[in-house]
Amino acid sequence: MFRTKRSGLVRRLWRSRAPVEGDGETDRGTHGSGGCCMGKATKVAKSNAGSEAELKALTHSVLKKIKEKQLEVLLQAVESKGGVRSPCLLLPSKVDAKVGQQSYSLPMLLYKVFRWPDLRHSSELKRLSCCESYGKVNPELVCCNPHHMSRLCELDSPGSGPSSSDTGGTTYSAPVGLSDSLALQDSERGYWCVVAYWEEKTRVGRLYSVQEPSLDIFYDLPQGNGFCLGQLCSDNKSQLVQMVRSKIGYGIQLTREPDGVWVYNRSCYPIFIKSATLDNPDSRTLLVHKVFPGFSIKAFDYDKANSLQRPNDHEFTQQPRTGFTVQISFVKGWGQCYTRQFISSCPCWLEVIFNTR
Repeated sequence: MFRTKRSGLVRRLWRSRAPVEGDGETDRGTHGSGGCCMGKATKVAKSNAGSEAELKALTHSVLKKIKEKQLEVLLQAVESKGGVRSPCLLLPSKVDAKVGQQSYSLPMLLYKVFRWPDLRHSSELKRLSCCESYGKVNPELVCCNPHHMSRLCELDSPGSGPSSSDTGGTTYSAPVGLSDSLALQDSERGYWCVVAYWEEKTRVGRLYSVQEPSLDIFYDLPQGNGFCLGQLCSDNKSQLVQMVRSKIGYGIQLTREPDGVWVYNRSCYPIFIKSATLDNPDSRTLLVHKVFPGFSIKAFDYDKANSLQRPNDHEFTQQPRTGFTVQISFVKGWGQCYTRQFISSCPCWLEVIFNTR
């Protein structure tokens, strides 16, 4: 039977849909699937045969109404799992689709099918700054590219989940003094932060000064442009370090936005973040927050940072000139809820030093 190019694209897209937990296809792609910020993963029961068939029929019906060039854009984004830069997919925002008793807008349907089967409401989403629709309001057309979106990381109460306090501070970050002086010089040239990459107690490579509003930090990215950790020369022969390094993959995206600095986890594995502005200003220790793949978190808030005054906290007095440091560990967490008490015991981690002047 003669099959059109459009129908072939639709079939490939359906095969590339996000796996639902329990469907036996969880190895099909784990970028951005499942979970919430604090580790309380939202499990999605396997759909029964009827609803699965209904969803398939509805998705096919919707996709067949999309222009061929737009299907190619969507396929590029979905098959690369966001690793390849893809343009916006502008589609009508007011078209509703119904699965069972639930109705979804066209964007929500595509986000559920291709990124997050457990997605319930658009309020759980954050548009990435790479999207041309970022910060714009168009009542007729909206970008439906699933990889131009991220899930919002909602912080739970301090005592919940795998969050943990790190009372060790930056014990092994003595070279931060050097980072501070260089960061101060760079800030005068317009750099808003400096990034250092560490493997356990050793800093690897040069300091990376950031001037552009967005930075990709990755190990292996199909169209990588930014801080490539895979190009750094490391003498660390630890099997654990090498294993974690290989899992960094697409890494993270660090973005300076009007309300603060956001971190988007593009990798297949959780990242762990400690930041002064993520916690209660009255707390005595900082929590380590777990961020799952596909989620974004506002890791640094300038307004909060400027209002924080902790003269007795050695973590802050170490960096009196440049403000604050955010620490990010790939794959492995640290603190009292983990075997590693300090971030310097983590295999691969980042230190992001902000210029708050």
